[in-house]
Amino acid sequence: MNVPRGLGFLSALLAFATFAAAQGSLKIIENGLGSKIAYGPVEGQTTEAGAMGAILRGIHQHYGARPQVGKIFQVRGTNSVAVFFTVPRQGTAPRAGLLIATAIAPGHVEVAVLSDDGPRFGSTINPMLKTLVGVWHPAGETHPAPASTTTTKASAAPAATGKAAPLHEITLRDQSASVSLPDGWKILPGSGGGSLYAEGPNGESAALGFPMLAVNNAAGNPQLLHYPYGRDLTKTFIDLTQILHQKRGRAPATFEIASSEPVRALAPQRCTHILGRVDEQDGKGMKEMNTVFCSGQLGPGGIYMNIGYYTVAPLQVADRQRATMAAILGSYNVNMAVVNGQASAIAKPAIDAIHAIGKAAADRAAVESAAHDRYNQGVEQRWDEQARNNQQFSNYTLDQTVIEDRELNAHGTLWNQTADSLVRNNPDRYGYVDKPNFWKGIDY
Repeated sequence: MNVPRGLGFLSALLAFATFAAAQGSLKIIENGLGSKIAYGPVEGQTTEAGAMGAILRGIHQHYGARPQVGKIFQVRGTNSVAVFFTVPRQGTAPRAGLLIATAIAPGHVEVAVLSDDGPRFGSTINPMLKTLVGVWHPAGETHPAPASTTTTKASAAPAATGKAAPLHEITLRDQSASVSLPDGWKILPGSGGGSLYAEGPNGESAALGFPMLAVNNAAGNPQLLHYPYGRDLTKTFIDLTQILHQKRGRAPATFEIASSEPVRALAPQRCTHILGRVDEQDGKGMKEMNTVFCSGQLGPGGIYMNIGYYTVAPLQVADRQRATMAAILGSYNVNMAVVNGQASAIAKPAIDAIHAIGKAAADRAAVESAAHDRYNQGVEQRWDEQARNNQQFSNYTLDQTVIEDRELNAHGTLWNQTADSLVRNNPDRYGYVDKPNFWKGIDY
């Protein structure tokens, strides 16, 4: 896909920062037909139990229903623990999954989550595990199918048709972004400022973090894309692509959309995951497309940023490259410290003006600060108490307990069975922690 490139679009990465924050530290691989793989470190968690609890709480929040979990077991041939879960969903089949957690080093835990719609999970879990083994190697481990998993007839889903190729990480010269690519791929000119463009040896390509700066009104800067704000995201993506084609004197692209599913993002960002086919009218024919597209907040002058993460593969290689393309999409990372530094240097005059305005406003507000501080202190105390209550309820619903380690002066949230065993066998070292003694940032 021909998209704008270069440091002139650094503001696009500010939109990406919001999107990435919503995803946390986990990398995502999806096949577009329901199965999903997420893997990586769990920030703020130092034990397998704590990491599992955090992930299950996230699943609970996402689906609005408490996961029903089975018995925790040791994954055969590894030091990891795992548990199967199901999530009931109103009016549709339950979601089923496998959650794996492993302690890499003291204080460093990673997880992997494999999930699909319940009726398909039995036939897609083994292909998902094969894909996971190709991209996730915590402490050098591999993760074969657990003993309770049975091998069944291969699913007709695209994810079962191939396995991700071995990938190696490549960092851009300006250190602003990185991606994991197979042998034979190359980074294209114009990559930088957090935007990354690459192509493979068989006509595959990826445009990750590419910007589409648009304006809501009908007149203004001719370099911007004029398009109404707030429309359906899939339609916005297609229409903006067609506007770009028109500006470059190219024929309109042909899209065949198979699915479009909203992706969780921090408001006011909106994101969607689009799967289908596209003929970009570049003489290379129809290609399979896997895209995440996000639209940002409407800003001054009606300007708003859209940003895409786009991979395509020719149909003749799509089946065997599908898992690889998904792994590439999931491996993209931005070094926001570098990007923000680049953006700050470019935007320094405007930032200085904003600081001057802010200083004047701060001076005017100083006389009111004491009253506000007293009010805010009361509000924050109520928020803190509510957070403690919420965590206590969450621990109860997920069968978890906070305990203290008196030797290490540490707290941890563990499954009730594990916590009871530690306290019962070594009461001088371990003890239960009630809500008033929760540590902020650790227990809640």
